[in-house]
Amino acid sequence: MGIGFVGVALAFGLTVMTMAFAIGHISGCHLNPAITVGLAVAKRFPWNNVLAYIAVQVLGAIVASGVLYAIANGKPGFVPGRFAANGFGGHSLGRYSLESAILAEGVIAIGLALTLIHLIGIPVTNLSVNPARSSGCSG
Repeated sequence: MGIGFVGVALAFGLTVMTMAFAIGHISGCHLNPAITVGLAVAKRFPWNNVLAYIAVQVLGAIVASGVLYAIANGKPGFVPGRFAANGFGGHSLGRYSLESAILAEGVIAIGLALTLIHLIGIPVTNLSVNPARSSGCSG
């Protein structure tokens, strides 16, 4: 039995909100490339650091997906494939089109707004709204 997409949405949204309060005032809360690029566009973060931050964020997502895979692999009957991967069409829980996927994934938000976006977007693309997580969990 899983927690479903409502549980996943709450987990992502509440985690981001908690991290924003915990480290936002210290580091700007660079949890994903969208935040880093947004801060650079707003001139609150130097552009010359953007690529390094994004590289580390993607690397962190890959390592984290490896940890999740190791955990999931410990469950009897676990079958690899579509493991939190984003997608559209046949890879979408609701079989949404590419156009719908682009629209849903194009939304950037934080905290409880992110929870709402996940509630709406998980059936569309297994929404991550986080390019680093999307890269780390592909496959």
